[in-house]
Amino acid sequence: MAFQINRSSKEPMSEINVTPFVDVMLVLLIIFMVTAPLLTVGVQVDLPESAADSLPDDQEPLTLSINSKGEVFIQEHQVAFDKIIPKILAISKNRTDTRIYVRGDKTINYGRVLEVMGMLSGGGFSKVALISEPYQN
Repeated sequence: MAFQINRSSKEPMSEINVTPFVDVMLVLLIIFMVTAPLLTVGVQVDLPESAADSLPDDQEPLTLSINSKGEVFIQEHQVAFDKIIPKILAISKNRTDTRIYVRGDKTINYGRVLEVMGMLSGGGFSKVALISEPYQN
């Protein structure tokens, strides 16, 4: 027994054309792919260059930035110098094995960067690393 569907020319078509929807979704995907890397910019720091290999990313590290004026930032929030250790302990939930990346502007005194790193080390943090730009030949 075969079924035949007879459709008169006066009935409305009940199928949805998804081609325009797919086109719009692809354009939105491209827009988000282009703009997503621009959203990760935080404090403007001119990093020095280094030929060292990058560190593996196993978890999201804390980033401590020191700008050209010597101001200290945790992620994007400015922090007073004497409040660095309590803030980082609060953010890391008192875990001293949290990875901390120190970004120091290349125009500031290197002693300021060492002072911050010494403070972190004195606070019990053992996974402190410097961030630099990849060396360009």
